[in-house]
Amino acid sequence: MTQAPASSLVAASVNPVNVARAVLAEAAPDMITLAVADSDYRVHLVPTAPVSAEVGKRIRGVVRAQARRIDITQTGGRFIEPVYGRPRRIQGTIVAVDPGADTVTVQVHDGFPIVCKTNGQQRAAEFKEGQFVGFDVAPGATFTQTT
Repeated sequence: MTQAPASSLVAASVNPVNVARAVLAEAAPDMITLAVADSDYRVHLVPTAPVSAEVGKRIRGVVRAQARRIDITQTGGRFIEPVYGRPRRIQGTIVAVDPGADTVTVQVHDGFPIVCKTNGQQRAAEFKEGQFVGFDVAPGATFTQTT
């Protein structure tokens, strides 16, 4: 039996609702900048592995972040703050809940979901798809490229 390459194993285990689509605006070994389509967002993330896309080309992958405290909110829009730099605050709609991994996936912009790990005092199972949430993000949000 032949083992599949690691890249296809990663791609096979990724929920399509978790995959962000953007353009690679800048790339360095310790930080990449993604330009989010139809917006002014330039999100700085730590790559979990070297990215194979060329600067200026489209890239797909999973953005992961550590939430400080997730709050259910009733007003406002979907956003990432700041517009340029590492994500510090996000707000959006929960599109997936993974109690096993203790994560919620939040759609913050069309085609740009962020998989958020809860803070340990909260559990992903406390939330449900469709809820509108906001929270501060700990430093070190990552990007894992998918195929």
